[in-house]
Amino acid sequence: MLEAFGLSDAGCVRENNEDCFLIAESSKLFLVADGMGGAQAGEQASQLAATTVESVISRISQAAESVLTDAFEQANREVLNASRSDFRLEGMGTTLVALLGNGTKAYVASVGDSRAYLYHKGSLRAITEDQTWVNEIGRRLGLEEEQLKRHPMRHVLTMAIGVSEPVRIHSSTIELEQGMLFLLCSDGLHGVISDQEIENILKSGGELSQQAATLIEKAKQAGGPDNITTVLLRVA
Repeated sequence: MLEAFGLSDAGCVRENNEDCFLIAESSKLFLVADGMGGAQAGEQASQLAATTVESVISRISQAAESVLTDAFEQANREVLNASRSDFRLEGMGTTLVALLGNGTKAYVASVGDSRAYLYHKGSLRAITEDQTWVNEIGRRLGLEEEQLKRHPMRHVLTMAIGVSEPVRIHSSTIELEQGMLFLLCSDGLHGVISDQEIENILKSGGELSQQAATLIEKAKQAGGPDNITTVLLRVA
């Protein structure tokens, strides 16, 4: 059984919240999307991606890693088609990270730089890979972490939902154990506070609602330059 709680905040700088999250307990689907684009396009991209994935998953008979990646591919087509059909939406896109439960397993997929973390047995680790210039190019060039933090390309994504076809999707399968705690989040959280700070908050225990609120408040205390979204999942 997966216990879940989600929370989203515009942050301290942005007027609009282009993030969205989904908790569909009946289909054991949980996701976070971080939209981008002019005017309201980012909000539309993240919402469209989320509802498309939910629609695909709601029709399946058996959850599987391939089912989740197929849903991501459909979301990519829907967002891409929407941006091509309305000039006001041109250039919109979204990151997307999702977890799909299936009894003793969890399937995780991601595009862009929204992340999934696993906290278990006292330690935190990322179970997704950022599709960013920093992660896929900068580090391979041997640039130091301090250089990457200041680099003019540090915010550039190398892949997003709704930008091109085909879409590159990272996916994995995790065997569930009681007490595991998953965090899905936008870069308004992990790009502002460190993994160590996130681990310390999750380590403190307590209700998921309180942990989510603490994570968002910590990011806002650090300036909150972007929208901040968290979905926490605990294996009961």
